[in-house]
Amino acid sequence: MKKKNKSRVFVAMSGGVDSSVAAALLKKRGYNLSGVFLKLDSRFDERRARMVAKKLDIPFYVFDLSKDFKKWVVDDFVKNYSRGLIPNPCVRCNKYIKFGLLWDKVRVLGADFLASGHYVRVKKEGRNYKLVRAKGKKKDQSYFLYNLGQKELKHLLFPIGDYTKEEVKKLAKKFNLPLAKAGESFDVCFVSTNLYEFLKMRIDANKGPIIDISRKKVGEHYGLAFYTIGQRAPIGGPGPYYVVRADFKNNTLIVTNKKNDPALYSKELIAWEVNWLSG
Repeated sequence: MKKKNKSRVFVAMSGGVDSSVAAALLKKRGYNLSGVFLKLDSRFDERRARMVAKKLDIPFYVFDLSKDFKKWVVDDFVKNYSRGLIPNPCVRCNKYIKFGLLWDKVRVLGADFLASGHYVRVKKEGRNYKLVRAKGKKKDQSYFLYNLGQKELKHLLFPIGDYTKEEVKKLAKKFNLPLAKAGESFDVCFVSTNLYEFLKMRIDANKGPIIDISRKKVGEHYGLAFYTIGQRAPIGGPGPYYVVRADFKNNTLIVTNKKNDPALYSKELIAWEVNWLSG
């Protein structure tokens, strides 16, 4: 007979294989389990997640956090690109939406823990919780959770962190989960077109000159926000060229045609939003 666990756990479910197997594992371990789906964007579909919850015979909740998602993730993503920075929206979404606002929602409903299908592990050593890489290093997602702290980690569960992706797929078949054959989500989940088209519709950018490190003009850029340092720049004509720097003051893109040019490297960097996770 399966031993019951009085802890009440809410598991974030997308309908994909990872979160679905995470839910199935928690149900098997006897937790008082509920599924929750986040409406973040019009492209997110709750039907598959609801089907899995029904299969597992667990309560299912839906929270519409689309306005918060747009404010904290999408708008911030666009703002940073317009400033010449390269943001990571998954990191911000995990901090403010999935393990921030969602935890606030389920805690009101009596949750002891919040779970997800991330490939990562949490281990307690003494009084501290540590964020540990997943068993499957290729799918490890610990980087995306680096800015969580002790107060978040103590109530988080990551059931598939002890499995590889291949093992998770086998578990999905073993549990006979009603999963559609859908591709995995990569990169920026809220961008349905290519990134350039997405940003072009949201950033007012002015064209300007592209010059090489000898100050020779070699082309024209279509907005500095659309280039990344080190990127192989599509500037037309002979190449290839690589981005050295974006000069926002003069609206000029500086490039080099040498892949390993010393100008592409730096001896120092500036870091902010550093998080000493273990104190």
